[in-house]
Amino acid sequence: MKGKFSIALAQISCKAADKTANLKKIEKKVAEAKEQSADVVIFPELALTGYVVRDQVYELAEPVPGPSTGIVANIARKTKMHIVFGMPELSSGTQATIHNTAVLVGPRGFIGKYRKMYLPTHSVFEEKRYFRPGYEAAVFDTQLGKIGLIICYDIFFPEVTRLTRLKGAQTIVCISASPAVRRTFFETLTAARAVENTAFLAFVNLVGIEDGLQFWGGSRLIGPQGRILCKAKYEEEDLVIGKIDYADIRPIETFVPTLRDLRPELFDKLKEEAEKL
Repeated sequence: MKGKFSIALAQISCKAADKTANLKKIEKKVAEAKEQSADVVIFPELALTGYVVRDQVYELAEPVPGPSTGIVANIARKTKMHIVFGMPELSSGTQATIHNTAVLVGPRGFIGKYRKMYLPTHSVFEEKRYFRPGYEAAVFDTQLGKIGLIICYDIFFPEVTRLTRLKGAQTIVCISASPAVRRTFFETLTAARAVENTAFLAFVNLVGIEDGLQFWGGSRLIGPQGRILCKAKYEEEDLVIGKIDYADIRPIETFVPTLRDLRPELFDKLKEEAEKL
């Protein structure tokens, strides 16, 4: 396992409902990241299709693994890199059940997937109309250590990131399609999730305008001490490279021992109170 590696945040805009165009952009950005000696490249939420596709999602969704996953896995094999990207996943059980999914592939092919747990359905969001929520945290053993995946609105619920960390994740990847009106929330919450879990957190956000909805970008890699290690531009495509060194985790765990000081009995109380809402 590599204790040190480079991570590329591929902040892109997507062509709505055009998987071919978006896959070409993914391949291009992976090549650019490879030229800059990155070991892993992360793309935004629903990067395969774009975020605002509405009822077209039923035609665009695919099994995971499936055709598009295979294409990206082949890119990973050729470049010897790890890649994270978002896509609508068609359930293997029914033809009308779809998940908002993050996929992880590597030099040896498909590694795993994560289904978004929290689906915003308020203001401009209507995800529950199309997607079924996931139920499991996702952490994967890789040549780059243990990588955990979450998606966008999940960051508002600290229990998701905490569970991902407790399952062993050293790097937590949050892919996102956050509109500009939510910028302050995400800038605050991404730093908080990194600090409270003493982990690296890579946040990669969509950019551009889809059907009048503007995405703000601002992708960033945050260290376990809460420091921004690299940050992408606002409101335009960008590719930035950050460095992860797992040796940075131990001193923070020692002097800010949030995991050691957990009170598991409070989780039972949390469940009891939440059920009363």
